[in-house]
This record gives sequence, C-alpha cells and structure tokens, in this order.
Amino acid sequence: MLNQFSRTELLLGKEAMEILNKAHIAVFGIGGVGGYTVEALVRSGIQHIDLIDDDKVCLTNLNRQIIATHSTIGKYKVDVMKERILDINPDAEVNVHKCFYLPETRDLFDFTKYDYVVDAVDTVTAKINLIMQAKEAGTKIICSMGAGNKMDPTQFQVADISQTSVCPLARVMRQECKKRKIKNVKVVFSTEKVLRPIEAIPAEESSADSKSTVRRDIPGSTAFVPSVAGLIIASEIIKDLTGEATARARSL
Repeated sequence: MLNQFSRTELLLGKEAMEILNKAHIAVFGIGGVGGYTVEALVRSGIQHIDLIDDDKVCLTNLNRQIIATHSTIGKYKVDVMKERILDINPDAEVNVHKCFYLPETRDLFDFTKYDYVVDAVDTVTAKINLIMQAKEAGTKIICSMGAGNKMDPTQFQVADISQTSVCPLARVMRQECKKRKIKNVKVVFSTEKVLRPIEAIPAEESSADSKSTVRRDIPGSTAFVPSVAGLIIASEIIKDLTGEATARARSL
C-alpha cells in the first residue's frame, strides 16, 4: 500500500525505512541550517525528533529560514517547527526544548537516548560541548561550520574536522578539538572564502526578539546557502543510519 514515504522506500528499501522510523534525532539550533535539516529528516521518515532552540522568528529570518513567514514572526522557532512537522507527519513524536544549549543546560539532555545529534548552533563553546557530550554517550554527531557571508552553495564539503580548510569557524573548531584530543568529528563546511558584507547592520537592529544574536558583526546570508548545508547534513544522517540496510536491499 502506498504511503507518504513510498518514493523514498524505492531507493532505500523497507528495512531502511523501519530504521528511520525508530531513530531518535536531536537537532540543536532551528535556524537557517537546522530548519532545513529537520525538514528533510522528517520528509525522509524520521518520526522521533527533539528540537532545541530558545529563539523566536524575526523579520530578518524570512530570507533563509524555512519556518519564517510573516505569520510566524514572534513565535518560538521550536513551536513553529513542531507544528510544521506534525502537518507533514501527524504520527511524529516531537519534543521541544525552549533553551539554548550551554554548559549550564547540558544536564537537561540525555545523549544516550539519541541515535544522532545535529549541531547547528552558532557558538564555539556550545559546539565543543555538544561534541564532548555526544562522544561520551557514544552517539553520532554532525556539525555545521560557517554558512554566513557565503554565496556559493557548491563549495560545501563533508569531512572530518581535521581535514577542513578556509572556513574560519572550522579553524577555531580544529584548534579547540585538538586541545581536548577530540578526534573523528564529521562536519559540513565551505571552502568558499568569507565575503565581507557591503553594509554593516548593528546587532541591536538585527532582531529585537533574538536572545542569541549577541554579535558585534551580523553576517550576510542567502536563501540558498544555509539551506544547502542543512540538506547535506540530513543526507549524511540518512546515509549513516541506513547505509548497511540499503546495501543489503540492493544486493538481493
């Protein structure tokens, strides 16, 4: 009998779809990258998902975030994303956490219950802590590096953090991981040189509701760069979770 995932099953196989149905994913950061990751995961068959973000949709999100519309401005991103998920798949189990992931909030999360963790947050402190928690729990994690001030989505690559180049955020993350002797961290990064915004936007004007936007310089962004990073992350998760099952199905 046909269902909403029938087209995906044609490529992955029935066993793989059952794996996705049972998998539990946590996505930290529901913005330009994380929102598209969630969208693709849910449309691929992921039914158990945790959304972590304390930000609200603001006007400047409309240019790149899948959950951002004029009707969602002022609403919590996790609430908007949950509503969207359930509209796509009413059987989904969605847990929302209205907080930013910080060392002070890490005890709110049991990483051992997740099959995969997505790091789509902005701060180095949070990213390093997410990696450390995932490693300690033996849980797979994939991290997004810098997607701001970029224009060419074809320059994204998937690699271990030790093999990254060009991206300033990846450089800092390499150094921090090396200090802590952290190895084998899968990341999505861009080899495109960072562009300088034509005109600076003061941080206080970027979002009256955003608690996370505490930067001196606000990066420029487009609809087609963060979204591609998010979709790549989703594809890596699906491949990692279902690779063996799909290979068995294709060998029959």
